Amino acid sequence: MKRDGVPISMPPNPMPHLIDRLIEIGLTEAAGMGVVPLSWREIEAWQHNVHVALAPWEARLIRKLSVEYVAEGRRAESENCPPPWRAEVTAREREVEEARLRMVLG
Repeated sequence: MKRDGVPISMPPNPMPHLIDRLIEIGLTEAAGMGVVPLSWREIEAWQHNVHVALAPWEARLIRKLSVEYVAEGRRAESENCPPPWRAEVTAREREVEEARLRMVLG
C-alpha cells in the first residue's frame, strides 16, 4: 500500500494505557488446540502481581478486547478477510488494483 501511495488508515486509540495493559497481560491465553481470550483469573492474577487495581469497566474492556482479538484472528484465517481497520475502498485503491489486473491479464 505504501509503495502504491495508498494511505494506511488506523483507528483512533483514545485509551493507549489500556492497550498497553492488555499487551502486558497478554492478548490471549494458550489452550489445548490454540488460543483463547484472557480469563478473568488471568486478569486478576496480573492485577495482584503488579499491584495495579483496574476499575471494573477497565477489566471488562480488557477482557472484551481479548475476546475480539481472538475472534478477529479466527476470521482472518480466511484469505478474503479484510483488515479490521480497513475503511471503504477508495477510488485510488480501485485504480491501482485495476491497473495491476490489466498488467497481469492483458
